[in-house]
Amino acid sequence: FFDRKYDPTANPFRQLDAAKEQAAREGKRILMDVGGEWCIWCHRLDDLFRTNKDLADLVNKHYVVIKVNVSIDNKNEIFMAQFPKVAGYPHLFVLDAYGKVIHSQDSGQLEEGKGHSKEKVAEFLKKWAKKG
Repeated sequence: FFDRKYDPTANPFRQLDAAKEQAAREGKRILMDVGGEWCIWCHRLDDLFRTNKDLADLVNKHYVVIKVNVSIDNKNEIFMAQFPKVAGYPHLFVLDAYGKVIHSQDSGQLEEGKGHSKEKVAEFLKKWAKKG
C-alpha cells in the first residue's frame, strides 16, 4: 500500500467509495494519506512503512489505505473541500466505513529528526484502530 504513488490522474471519489465498501466488508477503518510525489516527507513516511513490517502489518490489520494526490497537476480541491483544512503534507485522515472523519492527523506531530518516529506512528495507528 505504501509502495503506491500519489496519482494525479486517480479519482479520489472512486477511491473513497471502493475503500468504504472494503472497510465495511472487513470491519476496518480508512486511512487516507494526502500528499504528493513532490513531498519529501511523504516519501519518508512511505519508507517508514516499507522498512517496518510490524507497522505495515498494523495498517493492514486495521485499515484500508487510500492515497490522495495534492499537487500542481491536480489539487483535488473539490474532493478535499469535504475534509478539514490541511496545514502540511503528508496529512493522515482516519475515516469510518461511511467516510466520516474520525481523526485528522498532522504528520508533523509524528516526526522525529529527519523522519517519522516509529513509536509515534504505531501509537497513532493503535489509538485510531476500530475497537472490538
